[in-house]
Amino acid sequence: MLKKYLKFNLLFALIFILQIYAEFNELSTLRYVIKPCIVLSLLLMLYTQTGLKGRFHKRLFTGLIFALAGDALLMLAWQDPAYFMYGLVAFLICHIFYISAFYLDFRSAQELDKKGARIAIILCALFSITFYFYLRPHLGGMKLPVMIYTFVISMMMMMAAFRNQRVNTLSFNLILFGALCFLLSDSILAYNKFVKGFDFAGVLIMATYMAAQYLITMGAVERKLLKND
Repeated sequence: MLKKYLKFNLLFALIFILQIYAEFNELSTLRYVIKPCIVLSLLLMLYTQTGLKGRFHKRLFTGLIFALAGDALLMLAWQDPAYFMYGLVAFLICHIFYISAFYLDFRSAQELDKKGARIAIILCALFSITFYFYLRPHLGGMKLPVMIYTFVISMMMMMAAFRNQRVNTLSFNLILFGALCFLLSDSILAYNKFVKGFDFAGVLIMATYMAAQYLITMGAVERKLLKND
C-alpha cells in the first residue's frame, strides 16, 4: 500500500512531520498553516481514488469535512474557550458519519461474527463507562457533553469492529486501528484538558489523530465488500 500510493504517502508524511515539528516547538504560525492540510489532503485522496460513488465513501467524505471544521474550531479555542465546544460538536458529527458508514458494512451481513460483536460491545462499554467516571470529577459543566462524546466515539470504535468478515482484511484492519488511534487521541486530549496537562501532550494528540484519519481514509480507499452467500 505504501508503494501503491507513494506520492500521496510522501505528501502526508511531510504534513505529519511538519505538524509534529510545529507542536514540539510550539510554532503557532506553522501549526495554523499545516493543520488544515491534514484533512484537506485526505479529502482529495478519498475523492480521487473512489469518486465517491457509493454511500460508504460519501459518508466518510462528509465526516472528514466536519473533521476539518473541528480542526479549525479547536485552533481558535486558544483564543476563545467557547470554540472548544464548537469543535467538540464538529467532531461529534464527524464520528456520527463514520458510524453510519461503518454500519453499512455491518448491515451487509448482520448474521456474521456474533462472538466478535459481543466482545466489541463489552470492551467498548467498559472503556466508555470507566473513562467517563474517571473524568467526571474534573469536568464541571462539561459533564453532559463529554458523556455524549465518549458514548459516540465508543460507538465508532464498536462499529469499526463490526465490519469484521464483511470487508477485505486490509480495509478492516486499517479502519479498526484508525478508530483505535482516534480513541487514544481523544482520551489524551480529555486527560490533558480536564485532568492534568503534561509536556508534549500536543505532540501525542496530533500524532495519534493524524494516524487515525490516515488509516480510516486509506481503509476506505482499499475497501472491498465481501459477498457472503
